[in-house]
Amino acid sequence: MTKTAPAAPLLTTRALNRATLARQLLLRPARRTAADAVGHLLGLQAQNVKPPYYALAARLEGFGPEELSGLMADRAVVRIVTMRSTIHTHTADDALTLRPLVQPARDREINVFRKGLVGVDLERLARLARELVEAEPRTMGQLRDALGAEWPDADPRSLAVAARCALPLVQVTPRGVWGRSGQVALTTAEHWLGRPAEPAPAPEDVVRRYLAAFGPASVKDMQTWSGLTRLRPAFERLRPELLTFRDAHGTELLDLPDAPRPDPDTGAPARLLPEYDNLLLSHADRTRVVPAEYRGRTWQGNVAHATFLVDGFLAGVWRLRDDALVIEPFGRLTAVQRAEVTAEAERMLGVLHPGEPYDVRFGTVVGV
Repeated sequence: MTKTAPAAPLLTTRALNRATLARQLLLRPARRTAADAVGHLLGLQAQNVKPPYYALAARLEGFGPEELSGLMADRAVVRIVTMRSTIHTHTADDALTLRPLVQPARDREINVFRKGLVGVDLERLARLARELVEAEPRTMGQLRDALGAEWPDADPRSLAVAARCALPLVQVTPRGVWGRSGQVALTTAEHWLGRPAEPAPAPEDVVRRYLAAFGPASVKDMQTWSGLTRLRPAFERLRPELLTFRDAHGTELLDLPDAPRPDPDTGAPARLLPEYDNLLLSHADRTRVVPAEYRGRTWQGNVAHATFLVDGFLAGVWRLRDDALVIEPFGRLTAVQRAEVTAEAERMLGVLHPGEPYDVRFGTVVGV
């Protein structure tokens, strides 16, 4: 008689939520340095300058913007295109290793622009672009013009995008420094950091790190986070050392044995998150954080809104106006929840905008 393998233990949506929040340093303020947190979280979404600062303010005890600014100025962290072809703030070590890991996805991205690159020798383009940006940091416009002079019949934007895909280009400071302004100027990670890129890490090593920051998770979840494909073999090689669960839909989830999986009834404080926070972008099934009825409501066209969590789940958006931080809930909040969100908003303002005369107000969601 054939024995049927026992079903993997079920993790409810609430259990997944609490586990993910714990990995994301959002259940309680973490006593970590900013550099340690950026490394643990495998980088912070940084499409705009301020989101990494808001992301760390929501997660770290004692964080101040000068800590991350100092790391930027010291070149200990950098802004670079990595996962999902988006800009992330990474530690220097991760910039030199994770970018090689996701290079196959960047190579596929170049194919999208092939029509504008007819007759262009891509290897020569990469060499010339490297010479240009290592001679002095260049804006995308300057890079586009210089490459266009070499290939006048090619599409200028496609030339610049191809260079960005082919090379690990970082945004040099003062771009990314809190309270400073500066246009985007680019050079290579190797030139900026003064050391060569390293070989891409073994996929299994990155799977472990992904699970530590985002797990429990499926293969598809990690592929969504990274923009890579064909990661199942790496998971299978690790299977003997991982635990197996299933979610409410029957999807297999894998996890590190010693990773935190708090009781589903563990309290989760209100948190204000920036636009593009990886908590909301790093799983194929986002219902562990985003209730089904709120799916798609954090975006308007190509613009993402800053969000806030209540009881661990997405509950609305927030906006910083001239004189107020405006909270816009998607649904009704209780008096206790409103007080909790207000207190968290005031705490965050004290960290990132001390002395500035912002009120905390509640408003009606507009346009999302």
